[in-house]
Amino acid sequence: MINIVGGVYQENCMHPSWKETYGSAGRGASCLAALGTPLTLHSYMNSDTLELIRERAALAEKFHVEAVPVVGSISFDYVHSLAVPTIRGVPINPYQSISVRANNVISYGMLEGNAIVDATYAVYDPQNAGNPKSFIENGSKAEHLALILNLGEARLLSKLHEGNAKQCAESLSRQENAEVVVIKMGPQGALVWTREKTVQIPAFRTSKVWKIGSGDCFVAYFSNAWMHQKKDPVEAARVASKATAYFSETQGFADDKQLGTFAPDEIRPTNKYLSGVMPTVYLAGPFFNLQQLWMIDQVRNNLREMGLKVFSPFHDIGLGSAKDVVQKDLEGIRASDVLFAIADGLDAGTIYETGYARALDKRVIVYSECESEGALKMLSGSNCSLQGDYATAIYCTVWEAMSV
Repeated sequence: MINIVGGVYQENCMHPSWKETYGSAGRGASCLAALGTPLTLHSYMNSDTLELIRERAALAEKFHVEAVPVVGSISFDYVHSLAVPTIRGVPINPYQSISVRANNVISYGMLEGNAIVDATYAVYDPQNAGNPKSFIENGSKAEHLALILNLGEARLLSKLHEGNAKQCAESLSRQENAEVVVIKMGPQGALVWTREKTVQIPAFRTSKVWKIGSGDCFVAYFSNAWMHQKKDPVEAARVASKATAYFSETQGFADDKQLGTFAPDEIRPTNKYLSGVMPTVYLAGPFFNLQQLWMIDQVRNNLREMGLKVFSPFHDIGLGSAKDVVQKDLEGIRASDVLFAIADGLDAGTIYETGYARALDKRVIVYSECESEGALKMLSGSNCSLQGDYATAIYCTVWEAMSV
């Protein structure tokens, strides 16, 4: 039996359209249910959410529910699956803490209150990019503790704001008395620290990328492998990385059979990338009205958040005559490693920049949702990577940049 404690929240994504009730703990429960692992879900829920989760648990996923009744509900609203969500409905005053005493516990950070855990084995994910909470601070304890968090959270919680993943993991192991620390690093995979070894686990390349909830899945599959199946932490993290890739590609929760047949390619960064050399992406796209400017800004921000340099003609050169900007634009393409093109609208300048990059044998990712296959045939025929989904296009760009 694994006990999961954490948030169950409404999730709304504008594009691609998504309206479901999961949250970290709700999604974690679905992951373990797919594997057939007995579990109990502990969370704060209002009556409507409790009815929905109990129906899911009884009819499809077969798990037990222990709910603390609350008023209202919390929702996460996304413009797209890479966007920072708007969070609504967080209570002004926290509810009484949920206490969970069991052999095996997965604890996700929550917005309504705290979980106080007393476990033999525990896995803790703080789920707070801005202010991650310590596991032990509220009196939680575990004989065997694994922490799973991203690098930003690890730096904040360890107070090593410029530390690398290994330094943060070592500091957190002492601070929290953890025997395993897993630091998720996006396309670079995850670093697994134990007292005996430190191993980098790869991420996997998928044909589609859905990001909402992917970190929840990693935690659940790691926990099942480590606590339930008693796998080595490194092997458990490999299982979790692969299962997360399955979720990212399908939005589904893999069972053991599906994991056994799912064979995505590992992402293998070059030594140049691993040494700290940051690749540069040239951002090609029209910027003549508000919606185009918004799109340019979104792409630039998301690529920079992924650790890439971005050369954006609008941001880095500005508006001007052909004499003022063209040679600077072409110089920017020559100096870049990858080109990201926003092709909807078939802007003449963007198409020219794309062709120029391909003539230089640069790798090109083309993002287009609206244009027909015929309209893009010159781009597809010149070995550009055509992507109709925004998050997938961003990740494909990162993967290409990491391999240059």
